[in-house]
Amino acid sequence: MKAVLRDLRTTVILFSSIVAFLLCAGNAVAQTQGQSIPNRPVSQAPVKGEGEVPLSTIEEEMNAKRAIKLAEKEHQENLDRAREIGEIGKELRDSLKDKTSIERDCLKKVERLEKLTKKVRGDAGGDDEEVNITNRPTDIASATTQIAEVSESLSKDVQNTPRQVVSASVISRANVLLELIKMLRAFAR
Repeated sequence: MKAVLRDLRTTVILFSSIVAFLLCAGNAVAQTQGQSIPNRPVSQAPVKGEGEVPLSTIEEEMNAKRAIKLAEKEHQENLDRAREIGEIGKELRDSLKDKTSIERDCLKKVERLEKLTKKVRGDAGGDDEEVNITNRPTDIASATTQIAEVSESLSKDVQNTPRQVVSASVISRANVLLELIKMLRAFAR
């Protein structure tokens, strides 16, 4: 009797194992149907145009929103630089009004003004170009007065220029301002 029960128990366990195996195999086949197995290893980079998975509309929309936010952030940073350019120009004019030499803190402001102006010019798509200044300054006071005027007009131009527009006047004023900064440095020596 014990032998029959042992054989029956073994048969039930064996039968249950086979049924469980078949159910699992059936589920695996059902889940993988319709999926293709790639022919190349996953570690290789796809060749352009070949094997790339197209982005869904949600992913495309998210990428577009991300790009817009980045462009808006960069534009806002450029506007902040422009405001700072205007402020530094005024500060230089006020602090160097009747001076014949430039103090160290003013030189730091001049360096900051130059750095900001180059960044604004670069963001506007400009580069170095030869500038002809008609009313050339003759001393530190006249140079700082012209720097203040040009930095203020550059600041207003940048603030009035839309984000998607390349402004020739911004580039031109930035180049004039950089030339005036060079002249101011020459007077300081």
